[in-house]
Amino acid sequence: MTPLHDSRRGLAVILSSPSGAGKSTMARRLMAWDPTLSFSVSATTRPPRAGEEEGVHYYFRSREQFGKMVLDGEMLEHAEVFGNHYGSPRAPVEAALTAGRDVIFDIDWQGGQQIRNSALGRDVVSIFILPPSIAELERRLRERGQDSAEVIAGRMAKSEDEISHWAEYDYVLVNDDPDACEARLRTILTAERLRRDRQPWLSGFTRSLNDEFRGRTT
Repeated sequence: MTPLHDSRRGLAVILSSPSGAGKSTMARRLMAWDPTLSFSVSATTRPPRAGEEEGVHYYFRSREQFGKMVLDGEMLEHAEVFGNHYGSPRAPVEAALTAGRDVIFDIDWQGGQQIRNSALGRDVVSIFILPPSIAELERRLRERGQDSAEVIAGRMAKSEDEISHWAEYDYVLVNDDPDACEARLRTILTAERLRRDRQPWLSGFTRSLNDEFRGRTT
């Protein structure tokens, strides 16, 4: 008899790291590996960068619109980062998890803490990604070519505080080799999906096995 595996509730997979350590890259790699994974698109008050699309990269909102979403309880988490507000809209995440789809969050430690303390806490798998060195972290930020020298300096200053929260996460990986880091992330996700407490079909299946035993003795 083959058990049914389609009743699993989705996972809220939190990826955090200091800017430049690779969480966004790892999120994209995971979704390329498993197209059933969805990405939690954040809302932000910062203006779009070149090539960014509404609803794909972010939901771009005014400060007034963002504030109303927070007051109305529409955010799972929110924070101010480098002078702009970011947050994760609640409704699409809850719908995905209920439907059994895993959702990836590319957020900082503050956002991860808020989600772990929310009603979705039981669904969370949290992973912190460390750079191989601080010098390499700065090199990656400069190589991206997205930010001014002033913004990069601000990100580097914030990195020490972000890294200090590594012990709050379920898993911690060092991204010294992107391919190896991705492989470890795949292993974590596969194992978490197979946890006993994430398999609601198991109770019914084991009852059916017991019924088979009883049938053999009558």
